[in-house]
Amino acid sequence: MDIEQLEIRQHMAQFAPFEYLGDELLDQIATRVEISYFQAGTDILALDQEVNELCYVRSGAVEVSRRSGQLFDRLVEGDIFGYSDLMRNRRVRFPVRAIEDTLIYFVPAELFDSLRAENDDFADFVETGGDRLKATIDQQRSDNQMSSTRVRRLIRRKPTMVDINTPVGEVARRMREDNVTSVLVLSDEGEEANGPRHFTTQEGKVRRLAGLLTDRDCCVRALAENLSGETPVGEVMSTSLITAPSDASIYDATMTMLNHNIQHLPVLYRRRPIGVLELSDVMRYETRSSLYLVSSIFNQAGLAGLVRLSGDVPLAFARLVDEGADAQMIGRTMATICRSFIRKLLELGEAELGPPPIPYCFMVLGSCARDEQTVFADQDHAMILDDSFVPEEHDEYFQSLARFVSDGLAACSYPLCKGDVMATNQRWRQPLSVWQGYFRDWIENPDPEALLHSSIFFDLGYVHGELNMLESLQTLISKLAPQHPFFLAAMSRNALNRTPPLGLFRTFILEKDGQHKDAIDLKRRGTAPLVDLVRVHALACGSSSNNTIDRLKDIAETRLLPEGVNDRLRYAFEFISMVRIRHQALAIESNEAPDNRLRPDNVESHERHNLKDAFEVLSHAQKFLKFRYPLPSTSSRGRGR
Repeated sequence: MDIEQLEIRQHMAQFAPFEYLGDELLDQIATRVEISYFQAGTDILALDQEVNELCYVRSGAVEVSRRSGQLFDRLVEGDIFGYSDLMRNRRVRFPVRAIEDTLIYFVPAELFDSLRAENDDFADFVETGGDRLKATIDQQRSDNQMSSTRVRRLIRRKPTMVDINTPVGEVARRMREDNVTSVLVLSDEGEEANGPRHFTTQEGKVRRLAGLLTDRDCCVRALAENLSGETPVGEVMSTSLITAPSDASIYDATMTMLNHNIQHLPVLYRRRPIGVLELSDVMRYETRSSLYLVSSIFNQAGLAGLVRLSGDVPLAFARLVDEGADAQMIGRTMATICRSFIRKLLELGEAELGPPPIPYCFMVLGSCARDEQTVFADQDHAMILDDSFVPEEHDEYFQSLARFVSDGLAACSYPLCKGDVMATNQRWRQPLSVWQGYFRDWIENPDPEALLHSSIFFDLGYVHGELNMLESLQTLISKLAPQHPFFLAAMSRNALNRTPPLGLFRTFILEKDGQHKDAIDLKRRGTAPLVDLVRVHALACGSSSNNTIDRLKDIAETRLLPEGVNDRLRYAFEFISMVRIRHQALAIESNEAPDNRLRPDNVESHERHNLKDAFEVLSHAQKFLKFRYPLPSTSSRGRGR
């Protein structure tokens, strides 16, 4: 191999899909490519001409157009084109023109076909084409058994079930004989009963799933209270049942148990109980430190124990990444861990300060509310107080409780919010009626500057207390937001403040100075603007969801977005999120502080391609946002649609 061929081989080996090939295949390519030079403004491939080579941009830049002449893509060094035409009818569908002086390597069609046949990674890259992001996300999901395996797989025995009038002593003996830690409690109902807890037994009798009794309930509610063994089990059972369908994923069932802090989860098939899943069953199937961590948080007696456990959070995060969890699973798990710390701190705070003088709701905001948290995000939380709130009588208590939680979270490595969006700030510790006034003012009298700082409040997540308070705010938002075009226009303008880091020729725009020179901030220039623009569409369609993917599902049921855009946004968001998460996990494994700044040179070529595709999806979506929510005329300001 001569020097020129060696240079060709070395250059092409740096870029996808050639980076997937072994030495022998790279040698074949280097000895068979043809090289041509094109001046700026010269056609490389004309519409409908016959194409017999794969084209590789060695230097320069080219522009790919649609049949209509509309710009389709811009390609630079290391990019390829012509492959989709080679795999179809070998006629050019997308004309290509040099926009700079450009050098092209041409790979013969028969060699291209053999590369596809001999290397699956090469084939996957060219065959997915414009759907490369989708293929990458789908592959990540298929590799993740916990999200695809159904919970019924973990059910090993039929549930032990007893009648609601069975004496608790007899129930305890049944639990010992069956070697179980829980029983399901049933009650008789008429044949006409058809509620969500009703089912038909194999004998054809209609029964109702009335409750559940665990071995701990026997100790705490029966023995500790000196109740007679003849006490009906219905008097000591748990009635607030949480259940899961048999086709739920193991991951969803696990998150249900962690979020509700329960150890036993009845599993139903067509409303009929087929077993009881225990947290230990999940741990045996998939030992994940995050499960142990959440369980351990609730077992701590004080702040010192929580602080010790907080050191395990980065390890749990890194382990989830290492074991193939996707961005949604990781974000939800980390948010669950954060909320668990908050719930425990509230429990400890109430134990120290006494019971709250009036009802309240503690809520989280931002990434924790959206279930999209990574490692140790800043604190963002607030309190809704009952309208019976009297500042002189009650505020000292809630200020102390908020301070207890905030200081505790800081001790557990969750930094204080730089913008002071915390329940310790009196503005964010107000009665329900005041909060309703806040949202009405933000929506009905939108001020772009005020909305820029308050948009975080349109992500509301429940943690503790009176859930109905938070739900009333969500209902208000979902009702008012679609009716006020000025509000949507102001929110959309704010969503355009952060743009993706792509230059004119699909090159990355990198930070130019400072500690993070030559890097991309994946949050500020990627996930955050995606979250912002999806939030605007969700508000416009009256969605009450918090999670970005859930919001996209709600948006998909409307005609707000052109066909295909919704899916592309989802794939782009999931991919950028996962790149950010893997970057942070790598830092943790290297004993470095995790951040959001990625140097493109540190990732493989195919990942750079996917990042460019994802950022381009974001760029197009931002352009559409501006036109979808234009500023209405001044005369219509404040009015509904």
